[in-house]
Amino acid sequence: MNIPDPFSLSYHNARLLQESLKSNDLLAGKLVHARVIKSGLHFSVILLNNLMNFYSRTGCFSDAQLLFDEMPVKTIFTWNTLLSSYSRRAKMSEATEIFRKIPDRDSVSWSTIIMGYNQMGRFQSAIKLFDKMIKERVIPTQYTITSVLASCAAIKALDIGREVHSLVVKFGLSSYVSVVNSLLNMYAKSGDPMMTRVIFDRMEYRNTSSWNVMISLHMQHGRVDLARGQFERMSERDIVTWNSMIAACANLEMLKLGKQIHARIASTNFNTYGPVGNALISMYAKSGGVQIAQKIVEQSGISRLDIIAFTSLLDGYVKLGDLKPARQIFDSLKDRDVVAWTAMIVGYLQNGLNTDAVELFRLMVRDGPKPNNFTLAAMLSVSSSLTSLNHGKEIHAIAIRTGQASLVSVNNALITMYARVGSINCARKVFNRIYWFRDIVSWTSMIMALAQHGLGEEALEHFEKLLAAGIKPDHITYLGVLSACTHVGLVEQGSRYYNMMKDFHKIEPTLSHYALMVDLLGRAGLIQEAYDFIEKMPIEPDVVTWGSLLSSCKVYKNVDLGKVAAERLLLIDPDNSGAYSALANLYSVCGKWDDAAKIRKLMKDGGVKKEQGISWVQIKNKFHVFGAEDGLHPQKDEIYKMMAKIWEDIKKMGFVPDTQSVLHDLEEEVKEQMLTHHSEKLAIAFALISTPENTTLRIMKNLRVCNDCHSAIKFISKLSGREIIVRDATRFHHFKDGFCSCRDYW
Repeated sequence: MNIPDPFSLSYHNARLLQESLKSNDLLAGKLVHARVIKSGLHFSVILLNNLMNFYSRTGCFSDAQLLFDEMPVKTIFTWNTLLSSYSRRAKMSEATEIFRKIPDRDSVSWSTIIMGYNQMGRFQSAIKLFDKMIKERVIPTQYTITSVLASCAAIKALDIGREVHSLVVKFGLSSYVSVVNSLLNMYAKSGDPMMTRVIFDRMEYRNTSSWNVMISLHMQHGRVDLARGQFERMSERDIVTWNSMIAACANLEMLKLGKQIHARIASTNFNTYGPVGNALISMYAKSGGVQIAQKIVEQSGISRLDIIAFTSLLDGYVKLGDLKPARQIFDSLKDRDVVAWTAMIVGYLQNGLNTDAVELFRLMVRDGPKPNNFTLAAMLSVSSSLTSLNHGKEIHAIAIRTGQASLVSVNNALITMYARVGSINCARKVFNRIYWFRDIVSWTSMIMALAQHGLGEEALEHFEKLLAAGIKPDHITYLGVLSACTHVGLVEQGSRYYNMMKDFHKIEPTLSHYALMVDLLGRAGLIQEAYDFIEKMPIEPDVVTWGSLLSSCKVYKNVDLGKVAAERLLLIDPDNSGAYSALANLYSVCGKWDDAAKIRKLMKDGGVKKEQGISWVQIKNKFHVFGAEDGLHPQKDEIYKMMAKIWEDIKKMGFVPDTQSVLHDLEEEVKEQMLTHHSEKLAIAFALISTPENTTLRIMKNLRVCNDCHSAIKFISKLSGREIIVRDATRFHHFKDGFCSCRDYW
């Protein structure tokens, strides 16, 4: 009787397992496993290692783990197989635990764990492990080196990459083209193009990847001719080559060269479906050839369109202001991920189509993928634009439900949203909740919010805390700081912070910083100082700068400098209605009625239309807009009746109408009648008859609130027992119990 040779049986079964693995035939592999047990070969380490490898690579990880646990003898191959199984599945905590337990780790063990961290994007961890590997005197393989160099390239760790390069030379790994390509990639991405060129020139053998790195490097730095030269010298081109050239043309918006590359692709009969087709769509969309991109989509089919190409195409339509084709493509996409949804929503926002953005977002919440932080930030900006607290709270609730409320980017957007809709207390709560995770955007958002609400001292306290925490402010932070000083008249502090920005933090002032300094001085009555500041500016003042001075001249009745400011402003923008209106109003408050009339005639003759003052309020998710003397609202009779009653009641309380706020030469009685019908007063009257008692009223106005309205609203807040929050063109006013948060400085 012939007894089968166990070695031959083991070899035979191992070969069957490898064939099952190639065909991904799980059932065949399990039948081999059963045969192994039946044949009494389940103690064969080689065979069990092959079985483990089979189970892990076919996705049966629990079977691989169970087999590992039952093995009486484990070799380094056994440990590495299990380690590789967890590493490939991105279960790095389990992989790390296995790695620690391996008795005698070899180069494969180290390479596997390093590659796992690199593939997960944990590049620092991969580099640290490599450093430990070298210290333990384990010689790296070509796979270890390519992986760690990829990590260095990802985080632009040039110094570490150079050290790895020295190890490549030391261990004689320079003969591997994959290693040299990794060095090329590392130097190119880490900012050393000269070394990249040196390595490339010294290469004895170059493959397509080598050339691709050089082409990408040249195009990245705008060296189109050099990139084309490398491209022409290549003996063979792959999909990466074509994509690199096309992507570069897209980024540089070189439509002509992109068309030439497209023609070359067509002449070589290279497959333009899939990645190359998507790259072409992106290139044409970004470079002004949206119609050509649309034709490629129609030819290749919508199902082949990837998200990058779609977002590029969408961006092209956004630039043209035509989103109908983009929406048709979006609706046709089969696999719309969160990026596609967000891109479409942002497209609507960029075109001012807030209602469409809101509707699409609600559809996304109902039927689409979970919104991410970018989606939520975009929708919070809609709430800010619409000044809708209810809508903002709805987005906040969705952020909590979807687990996005813990992200600092979402919280930063929430701070801005709550501030812009008038709820500074909610903004504070969000800011306080992210105590341990605040970044420069968090601090800046809160400082800007407090400044906008006239809480200058509190804003400056936050700025000092920011400095104490060792965080360096940026130019936007200083805009918030200077704005805070402007709104409360802190001239000395504002000047000190302005000098700190320039001299200590070495931040070059922008026109916005200069305009705020002019506003700071002007609001405080230092008109001549404000003018002198403008004259000393190293750059040409803009409309905002001269407008700030002109506004201050009106408040402090400085006709001479007001005329200069208006003239200089109109030189920059001849059709600026605000300059004409401000100068006419300045003449009016100074009693120069004839001069005011001349300015208004100039406006009329020149066809310059004055911006009309409007106010609006949201009641039950509907916006109600009012103009002065508004007679269009369906409840106008009730509103006017309510306003008349309020007017009489607050006059009994001691309110004296400021008829000087009517900048026309009319009878006092007529002036008072006009004052009662200012848009913000009508909005408040409507809100009082449309909301329950004790409800906070939130009124928005497109222009600066006038003196009379400001005084009247203080009395109305006391009369009604309501808090009334008014946002005008420059800031928020919180009226309560007869007082305003601005302390009458605005």
